[in-house]
Amino acid sequence: MNGNDERAGAAPGVRATASGAVGQGRGGARAGLRAPGGFAARLRRGLWRGVLTLTGGVETRGRLPRGGCVVVANHTSHADTAALLAALDARHSPAIGAAADYWFASRYRARICRRLAAGFPVRRSGGGMDDLLAHVPALRAGGAVVLFPEGTRGRDGALGAFHKGALVLAERAGVPVVPVGIAGTGRLLPKHGRLRPALVRVRIGEPLAPSTTPEAARDAVAALHDRTVAEPLADSPVRKRIARVAGSRRGLALAFAWALAEALSWPLMPELLLGAVCVAVPRRALKLSLAALAGSLAGGVLALQLGASGVELPAPLTTDRMRAEVRHELAVEGASAVRHQPWNGVPFKVYAKEAGRADVPPGDFLAAAARARGTRTLAVGLAFGAFGFLAHRHRRRYGTYLVLLGGGFAAGLTMIVRGWS
Repeated sequence: MNGNDERAGAAPGVRATASGAVGQGRGGARAGLRAPGGFAARLRRGLWRGVLTLTGGVETRGRLPRGGCVVVANHTSHADTAALLAALDARHSPAIGAAADYWFASRYRARICRRLAAGFPVRRSGGGMDDLLAHVPALRAGGAVVLFPEGTRGRDGALGAFHKGALVLAERAGVPVVPVGIAGTGRLLPKHGRLRPALVRVRIGEPLAPSTTPEAARDAVAALHDRTVAEPLADSPVRKRIARVAGSRRGLALAFAWALAEALSWPLMPELLLGAVCVAVPRRALKLSLAALAGSLAGGVLALQLGASGVELPAPLTTDRMRAEVRHELAVEGASAVRHQPWNGVPFKVYAKEAGRADVPPGDFLAAAARARGTRTLAVGLAFGAFGFLAHRHRRRYGTYLVLLGGGFAAGLTMIVRGWS
């Protein structure tokens, strides 16, 4: 974690102290003596694993060795801190340093940095090496300190030169240096960019001797990073094909047309389509849901007009009891009767057609339907999108998911039709 893309806490003659090293700065001596494995470390790990799960997932390979260690990693994004806190085990109570004159410039920012990121200040105007070496006792007690030896966030995954502060700290404490490669954070939170969904992968390498050189440490981190980036994500060919369609304008047109057709005659509700496409492309869940809602409302108004004109369209999987119940509701409540539709299992087309026969004003029906259908369609679409984010790491099982989705939908539809027969 660095401030303003500068090295944190560079000590005179030791440029390595900067690179996101964990140090103490003002009041840092107490931080350097914290005991490993604390409750706060477990809370932070759970917090950031939860956050990264919601933003695309986090995948970890490897483990830290027993005992204290100095972790060195590539640095492309502020999200690297979250990735490491989520990936490294809490028993080491990993601590991550920050530039004292940036992250600790105010009490509020310092409090956030300490509590959420296990951060503490490292001075850049002298004294940085002392800040770093204050963590020797914590390392000998089994803790871990995390360093970004490049000293700043890089671009395009290219690693800069490593400074030697991490190695000085490891050698002084007599603990190994552990290289870590991080991939995906540059997409998740680009430098000077906006947050967007992405899978983050962290690969923990084999420990290196404390006496290793900066060049050897850099080569180890670069190899881990390159291997992690190059490793293909397991994916389902079916999901890829659906994602290509759903991620384009054709996906929006399909959602609109499917929902419009269902409001007229098609027996399969648009939520079934949303269950497939929103999981395949979670970032498009809102747009796809809005397209389906627009199609449903357009089809509903058209069905109402056709019903008022006496036009009979096929209505498979509907029953006389459904139509009788809807006619009764419309006679009592008028257009607002459609509010029951999302919950009672009666197809939307039945309400639209019977509303036309009952001479319900199209504007009133449209307003009521927008509230009722909008609530369900958007809630269902966004819920499937959230599930897609949570299941991002299991994309190879998408085909199985489709089978379960189709089977569950068929079973539910059968129960509804039988219940209204």
